[in-house]
Order: sequence, then structure tokens, then C-alpha cells
Amino acid sequence: MTTISDVAALAGVSTATASRALNGKSSVDPVLAARVVAAAQELGYRPNGLARNLRRRETAVLALIISDVENPFFTAIARGVEDVAQAAGYSVVLCNTDEEAAKERRYVEVAIEEQMAGVILSPSGVAGAVEALRDRRTPIVAVDRPLPGEPTDTVLVDSRQAARQATVHLAEQGYEVIGCLTGPSGVRTADDRLAGYRDGLRAAKRRSATRLVRRTEYRSAGAREATLDLLSQPEPPDALLVANSAMAVGVLQALAELRLRPGRDVGVVAFDDAPWAELLDPPLTVVAQPAYEIGTLAAQLLLNRVTGSHKEPTTTTLSAQLVVRGSSRRR
Repeated sequence: MTTISDVAALAGVSTATASRALNGKSSVDPVLAARVVAAAQELGYRPNGLARNLRRRETAVLALIISDVENPFFTAIARGVEDVAQAAGYSVVLCNTDEEAAKERRYVEVAIEEQMAGVILSPSGVAGAVEALRDRRTPIVAVDRPLPGEPTDTVLVDSRQAARQATVHLAEQGYEVIGCLTGPSGVRTADDRLAGYRDGLRAAKRRSATRLVRRTEYRSAGAREATLDLLSQPEPPDALLVANSAMAVGVLQALAELRLRPGRDVGVVAFDDAPWAELLDPPLTVVAQPAYEIGTLAAQLLLNRVTGSHKEPTTTTLSAQLVVRGSSRRR
């Protein structure tokens, strides 16, 4: 059986350093921690979970509660969380809320009932679901959106700035009437992307109008209907900023039904670089968010809390990257 000493020897560090690294201690140099994690994976090392659980009175399980498991953005977050958790000897339970506060609340209750070590949560935006976790001092990290109430460790993306950049790009390509499809009101990411779109219109000296904006669920069906509605107007938009990849599918379906080609007839930029985005003709211009990095950072922050960190909660805001492809190039 592989021991912590074997991992330490392969990584070239002390046993104490290897133990701290695998338990997510922030005092370990990131380069050394990466070597320890790689050594543990190579040797197939698994910590003694039973002994640790008896000491902590908790299970070596983390809950990851996300809003849409079908969204590639959240899938990549989940992979990042699992990679870090597995290296530290933790399992991850994946929970899907569909943006429903009741489902979110139920999964929080399950995390408490099963004495899970901590929770990573993409909150629905409804206050109250996580109060029981806070009351029990269960470590929490928020991803994609901040939690209401008391500060907690949070990992975000600057959606507003990314939406502004994407809108300015469409204007620079010569599109004059730029529309926006975003998510439900009150969802932080949807509101930020709409605000960034309006920032971009102002920066590019393009007109803003309520008739050019549609809010719908973060899914393809709602986006398809919203696109058909937008494009049926007497003066329809000639470009669209789309708030996520699931909605982009609905937008592309609507364009196909209307025999409109992305780029040539209607410029399209969508958030999230889905695996299929480059396979389209023309390929889809996207705002690529660092989803895997969000997951790894969130897991590391959570493990720091699980192992006793008393530092003040932090908010880490990452940047997104505009990846220009054919769907936004005016032809």
C-alpha cells in the first residue's frame, strides 16, 4: 500500500510538506503542492479517510451544487473541482438545481444530513438556502455568482467587462443594430452581461433600445423563441450578443429557420467556448471563460477552509477572453 512517505519521496519533499499539500494548506508553495499532487496521482495514493473522518467528525465528501449540469461551463468547473478534491483524498457529489431555489435548498439539506466536509455552490440568487450551512459553520465557496448575506470565499468572472468587449467588437465589425439575449432578471451573470452590453453600446456610439433586449431562461428553447421575436421586428438587429452556449444553440436554430447566416446576415457572439463552437460553418465567436480554473481555485479555497484556515473570505475575479471567429466577421 502506498503511503504518504512514498508520495513525499517521489515529490522530493518532506512527509509533513506532502501532508499539508494534500490537505489543501495554503502555506505550501504552489510549485511544491503541484509536485505532491502529481506524485500522489502517479502512485495512486489515497489518504486514510476513516482516521481523518473520526478526527473531524465529517465525511471526506464535498458537495458541488451547480445550476445546469448540461452547460459545458459548469461541466468544466466540475472537472476542476474533482481533480483537486481527488488529489486531496476527497470525493465530490454533483448536484443540479436547474436554477430552482427549492432544489438548491434540498441539496443543502442533504449536505448537512450527510455531514459533508464543505460545499461549492453556484447560487440561485434566492437568499436563505445556505443559512443552515453558515449556522453549522460548514465551509462554503461560491462560484460564478456571489452569495447574498455574509461574505464567503467567492470565485467569479468579470462578465460585465467581457460583454462590453464583445459588443464593441461587433460594432467595430460594422454591425449597426446590436441586440442582446440574456438570462433571467436577478441572476447576477445575466444582469452583468446586460450591463456590459449597454456599456459597449455607449463606448461604440451605438443606440440602445429596450426592443433590442430579450431575457429568457438560460436554455436553447427560450433563446430560439426570443431570437425569432427579435428578428421579426420591422427594424431587426443585425448582430446579437448571447449570454451562454445553451442559448447560442437556440439562436443558431432560429437563424437556420429564417435562412440567415451568422456573420454574413447576423453577427453572433456567445459566452462560453463549447466544444462544438469551432465545428460550425462559420465557427462561432465566443467569450471564453476560464471554467476549469474556477473549479480548481474554488476547490483549493474550500479545502483550505476544511483544514482550518481562519483567513478573511476572499473574492477572486478572473478575466474572460474574446475568441474571434467567423460568426462575428462582417462579410
